[in-house]
Amino acid sequence: MTATAPPRRAPEAGPGSSGKTAAGRRLRPRAIERLRQIGLPYLLLLPALIAELLIHIVPMFFGILISFKNLTLFFIRNWSKAPWAGFDNYRAAIKFHEPIGQALLHSFWVTLAYTLLSVGLSWLLGTAAAILMQDSFRGRAIMRAIFLVPYALPAYAALITWTFMFQQDTGLVNHVLHDQLHVTSNKPFWLIGDNSFWAMVIVSVWRSWPFAFLALMAGLQNIPRELYEAAAMDGAGVWQQIRKITMPSLRPVNQVLVLVLFLWTFNDFNTPYVMFGQSAPHQADLISIHIYQSSFITWNFGSGSAMSVLLLLFLLLVTAVYLLLTSRRRGDADA
Repeated sequence: MTATAPPRRAPEAGPGSSGKTAAGRRLRPRAIERLRQIGLPYLLLLPALIAELLIHIVPMFFGILISFKNLTLFFIRNWSKAPWAGFDNYRAAIKFHEPIGQALLHSFWVTLAYTLLSVGLSWLLGTAAAILMQDSFRGRAIMRAIFLVPYALPAYAALITWTFMFQQDTGLVNHVLHDQLHVTSNKPFWLIGDNSFWAMVIVSVWRSWPFAFLALMAGLQNIPRELYEAAAMDGAGVWQQIRKITMPSLRPVNQVLVLVLFLWTFNDFNTPYVMFGQSAPHQADLISIHIYQSSFITWNFGSGSAMSVLLLLFLLLVTAVYLLLTSRRRGDADA
């Protein structure tokens, strides 16, 4: 028989080792839990950051790069071999006494007028509807739902419908104005000529004002009803209550709402593209469709990219000035 070796005994721990082991076991879950609390928000934001990088940041970088190149149809297959143009594309865009600069300046003024009219009318209609919908009456929920229909409809479906409605011979607009109400002596053209600008404004307001209505209606919910009751007891009328209570209380909402509507409308591409096609009328030549024509119709991607960068810089400047002025007014009001 072979003798078996006795089992080895584990080394005895020192007097302080058991305390260190227990403390390490307690600290390890705490460190892991703390790491989870710190890293989990960033982990959840990671897909959105990757999507933002791929959808906006990378294309914007390449767009800025292309604006410094003479990228035309001849170099489209291998755009990296396109010759460098430096700031020539930018110089051509801002030379307003030459054809390219004149066309861009005209498009800018058309876009500015379109944006101011659309934002102003959308805000006015949204404010009026939001104030009227605050009082309880029968059918208020149905009216709110109807008001939000233009905002809920898909953009392209709504714009195609409006295009059919603005047709000269078979459109609903001319049928109502000319055949039924006899407002016009003949059936006007809405999609060409001077009327194309007003048709575009009508469609833009129809699409934008429900968003203003929704934002302002949410802001009105935060105004205490006691303020109106106290003002009514003091003898304040409806217009005084709106001027002294409603509008000052809606100032933070209006500051964000006006900026968002301005940026959306100034960059609007869907409305002119669906209504007029690839070549919008001269009276409705928005800057977004103008840049599209410069890039994909004339195949001058360098010039179109330079115009896009100039548009980006203009919107950044407007946003910075607007935020500076509104924050200064807010500070003066708080003081």
